[in-house]
Amino acid sequence: MKFITAIISAAAVLAVASAASAAGITSGKKLEIEVDAKKIAEEGAAIWAKVGGWCAISEWHPAIAKCEESKDGADEFRTLTLKDGGVIKEKLVSKTDRSYKYQIIESPLPVKNYEAQFSLTPDDDDEDEVNLVWAATYDAADGKDAKEARSVIDGIFKAGIDSLKDKVKK
Repeated sequence: MKFITAIISAAAVLAVASAASAAGITSGKKLEIEVDAKKIAEEGAAIWAKVGGWCAISEWHPAIAKCEESKDGADEFRTLTLKDGGVIKEKLVSKTDRSYKYQIIESPLPVKNYEAQFSLTPDDDDEDEVNLVWAATYDAADGKDAKEARSVIDGIFKAGIDSLKDKVKK
């Protein structure tokens, strides 16, 4: 599989739950990956198996030192320990075979009402490409500036997508 390009978009396509639709800031990044059009299902499944697990983020995001999964009743969570010692707790909202939606429950990030989706989708205009899309809606945390919040989240997404470029190459 050959890597084509990373498209950095300020507002990536994101289908979010109604709870996050009230949030005022949107961030997103997309990675386009070339695949064999005749084997798109198999190659898409292989890409998702490498990077799409709920705790797989610790294997490809350079800021994450560790990811631990937990449950509370039917609710699933992941606790991300950052390399700088920070801790982020996230709740899985929904998932499909090639996407998941989550909310930040606790974090040192300058955001609130954060809901994001990470997904692998067919490319709309190229039948020999798939897209890894990571996008979120959120508000600046109380006492924080919207520009700062967007800058932090955009930086997190950029670092993650840049790291994924190498992870999905053959």
